[in-house]
Amino acid sequence: MAEPDAHLLIVDDDERIRGLLQKFLVRNGFLVSAARDAAHARRILSGLDFDLIVLDVMMPGEDGISLTRGIRERSSTPILLLTARAETEDRIAGLEAGADDYLAKPFEPKELLLRINAILRRMPEQTVSGSAPKYLNLGPIRYDTERAELWRGEDLVRLTSTEIQLMKIFSAKPGLALSRTQLVEELGRDRGQSQERAVDVQITRLRRKLEDNPKQPRYLQTVRGAGYMLAPD
Repeated sequence: MAEPDAHLLIVDDDERIRGLLQKFLVRNGFLVSAARDAAHARRILSGLDFDLIVLDVMMPGEDGISLTRGIRERSSTPILLLTARAETEDRIAGLEAGADDYLAKPFEPKELLLRINAILRRMPEQTVSGSAPKYLNLGPIRYDTERAELWRGEDLVRLTSTEIQLMKIFSAKPGLALSRTQLVEELGRDRGQSQERAVDVQITRLRRKLEDNPKQPRYLQTVRGAGYMLAPD
């Protein structure tokens, strides 16, 4: 089942694939717009907001990774990359650019549907447990646990959907080390070494937003042999 009224943007230079994906997702309850390349996508995005973007990596002209970086400069809309490349380095490049997940071609349409719904579920609207404090202070950063918002002074820090979910997971258990396996499971991902490496990439990106010196983290710490831990003031 699709998330109610979720509006997706499909970006793929292959007209046949673009059309098939659009029809399949419409049949499964989504509102769907489509773009033929990065330039077309930028024009659409300048006038419309979307709940999720499904973006092909290998396109003529500007590729999907470059477009992801551009989108991330002004938006936290979730991005699912479609890639024919199987190499770990290429997947990591997409995640480092700000993508929330990736799916290697060829894929079953049902798997795409499952990935889309999983990403949309990472944008939770429910509040955290009443036992959690409303705010966590991380030096100059303030995290609102009820609204899942990160603030630096009066400025809202943009987070991707995966970063939002990671902050919710960590803020529910401050001071407790969580293993990569636990994080993969709580993010709703399939188990596997590649997903654990993907978590490492997301942690690195999140540290850039939390820490004054991401290479020597004070608040999102690595606990040797145990995992990662949020250590608020």
